[in-house]
Amino acid sequence: MNKFISPFALLINNLPLIFSLVVKEIKVKYSGSVLGLVWAVIMPLVMLCVYTFVFSVVFQAKWGQLTESKSQFALILFAGLILFNLFSESLSSSSYSIIGNENYVKKVVFPLEILPVVNVFVVFFHFLISFLVLVLFYFIVEGLPPLTFVFIPFILFFYLLFTVGFCWIVSSLSVYLRDISYFVSIVCTLLLFLSPIFYAVSSVPVEYRPILSLNPLTPFIENFRDYAIFGDLPTLGSVLFCCFSGFISFYVGFLVFSKLKKGFADVI
Repeated sequence: MNKFISPFALLINNLPLIFSLVVKEIKVKYSGSVLGLVWAVIMPLVMLCVYTFVFSVVFQAKWGQLTESKSQFALILFAGLILFNLFSESLSSSSYSIIGNENYVKKVVFPLEILPVVNVFVVFFHFLISFLVLVLFYFIVEGLPPLTFVFIPFILFFYLLFTVGFCWIVSSLSVYLRDISYFVSIVCTLLLFLSPIFYAVSSVPVEYRPILSLNPLTPFIENFRDYAIFGDLPTLGSVLFCCFSGFISFYVGFLVFSKLKKGFADVI
């Protein structure tokens, strides 16, 4: 039973340390720049404008059968994109979370498990800024957000568990196999186009929809978009899948990391 609760217990016991490392990483990222944290706002705004122009103006893309305006399409696109980036950027940075912190590995008392978690929360900080941009843009275009906004923390909680679990696996495997970072880059690129970000699931030919169902990110993106943009309540099955996959990823990732970390010092 102790093993079952140990991942949460470890994170809760080290919250002050995690918070201080996250703040340190954010400060280092923007140190020396003229605009500082303003770049965290500029980047999602630029991304929003570029993707909206390319897909809604150049390609004349539409979201399924909807006849939405370009601004509405931008909201739908941006919502899926920022959620996907939370996973892909966390996974990419986790490839170096252990091998890039050799000094921590050599310290016997340091909880190495928190290093990938720190990376996830740094990315999550930027996600929150992008989310605020989304909310502001929604308010300008549509008015008040839907009531389903209150469920967004629920889906984000399980999405973070899901992401941390995979980051634990990737960070621990990267110590023994340095090619993991290249593999992660390829997988993230494939997932980008196999996720319902630039298109609706309903617009995909029926015979190819099972491929999307194999993508574990699909329910998270669909549920997040339902809560944030459409104001719809997703199906019970998709919600349960998000809960189940979040917990499974979290605990499996923790067990894999705990098993492999015993040899970190010898390899690094």
